[in-house]
Amino acid sequence: MQPIEIDPDLSRQALAEAAQQHPEFAGKALGVIARPLLKGFAWQLEWDGTPPVGQPAWEFQNTAIRAYKRLAKIA
Repeated sequence: MQPIEIDPDLSRQALAEAAQQHPEFAGKALGVIARPLLKGFAWQLEWDGTPPVGQPAWEFQNTAIRAYKRLAKIA
């Protein structure tokens, strides 16, 4: 499976959108990444340091990934 090229500008935009809803995580994520799996990709955030835990961190990650996919026009 071919790796997905992550657009750094769209990644920053997606993180900024997610930070509007979850400001406690602003500046803690470095960007969106897509790790290849046997079938498909695992979409995640790359964090600066230890990733935060808990439901709010999970929601921040999901918001950022949904925003990235929408901005990049990925289904």
